[in-house]
Amino acid sequence: MSAATESDFWKDADLRKTWDEIVPGEPRETVPYVLTLAAIQRYCRSVGDLNPLYFDEAYARTTPWRGIIAPPSIHILLMFACTPMHDWMRSPGTINAGQSWSYNIPARPGDTITLQARALDKFIKKDRLFVIHDNVFFNQANEVICSGRGWTIRPS
Repeated sequence: MSAATESDFWKDADLRKTWDEIVPGEPRETVPYVLTLAAIQRYCRSVGDLNPLYFDEAYARTTPWRGIIAPPSIHILLMFACTPMHDWMRSPGTINAGQSWSYNIPARPGDTITLQARALDKFIKKDRLFVIHDNVFFNQANEVICSGRGWTIRPS
């Protein structure tokens, strides 16, 4: 099974940083990802978003975008596609405690996406381990596609 389709989230668990090892400000390891039309359309089908802007090139050319684009929520797919299996965000038991995203330009089929990501802070509240982190996705022209900040509760 390739890394792109790996479904065993316990794989490489011993390589992931624990909460104690996460250093605020330290960049996370990321990998570039080429976004394909097939990946965009598979994602859209999986979330039930059948907007023709993501499927119909003839229609998409008549819009201000002048071609097929990915939906803004594609950052969900990109978050996993741009991080290796041993990334600490993939730890089983991680809980999404909230997030906020800003969208600048759409991702398009054929874009090479890169991610800059890091922990910003970590703290303990009511015996829970929190990490605040930020993520910025870029295309091959170094344009920001979207950026976000999130809060996760880490496993012990």
